[in-house]
Amino acid sequence: MADSGAEMYLDLLKRAVVNTLYQDPPIPTPWRTEDTFDRAARELGRDWPSQAHSMIGFRRLENLRALLESVLADGVPGDVLEAGVARGGAMVYARGVLRAHGVTDRTVWLADSFQGFPEPDEHQAPDTFHPEMAEDLLRFQEVMAERAVSADELYGQFLVGTSEAEVRDTFDRYGLLDDQVRFIAGWFADTLPAAPVERLAVLRVDADLYDSTQIALESLYPKVSPGGYVIIDDYQSVDQCRRAVHDYLKSVEEDPRLVTVDEDAVYWRKERA
Repeated sequence: MADSGAEMYLDLLKRAVVNTLYQDPPIPTPWRTEDTFDRAARELGRDWPSQAHSMIGFRRLENLRALLESVLADGVPGDVLEAGVARGGAMVYARGVLRAHGVTDRTVWLADSFQGFPEPDEHQAPDTFHPEMAEDLLRFQEVMAERAVSADELYGQFLVGTSEAEVRDTFDRYGLLDDQVRFIAGWFADTLPAAPVERLAVLRVDADLYDSTQIALESLYPKVSPGGYVIIDDYQSVDQCRRAVHDYLKSVEEDPRLVTVDEDAVYWRKERA
């Protein structure tokens, strides 16, 4: 796409969904205890925004756009679906990309429980969200205690989830809520196996947990068109997510070349028949 009004729109939309415009403070985390806005951290997707509609940063948004534009250019059939949408910012951006290209025959699907994370499964340590971050978590609890702030309360602000109504309202505020945006609400095990999705050109999985990632791939990967893309958001940062990906790919006897997006995400392209 040439430097044009559409290009300027997508650049502004990217900045809006991660909120480098009004610069909301982050929620302190075990790996970043600061509670002041840091532009570099936000652009890299290294903080947990308190208000921004996406926490994935510029590089992962730009990757999403590049893959969408690739399937459009190559005529790969299918819709776009994100499994695990948080506040919906990534799919707001995806809908904006389709709008900028004048695409009217593809749907953006948002699949989420819209009530936070499920109970820990057998592959996840029950007392930590990131089992490999025990030392960081201990330091985080100490820092928050010094500030007289509950670490559990801060985690709760982000992990409790965003309701479907709130995500719909977010789309509406961007002027992007229309019949090309559809929601699949509920726990993945209950909704994804029978999801009314025929074909996908881009599948984005941001589910963190082993079982959630596995269910998303088992239910949706067969629907990804040859030449389509799969993005795994937490592959490089959450061990149980990475294990779920490799266990699934082994089960279907596929060994695609995984391409690094940033410190968190990877993607691959499904081979053409």
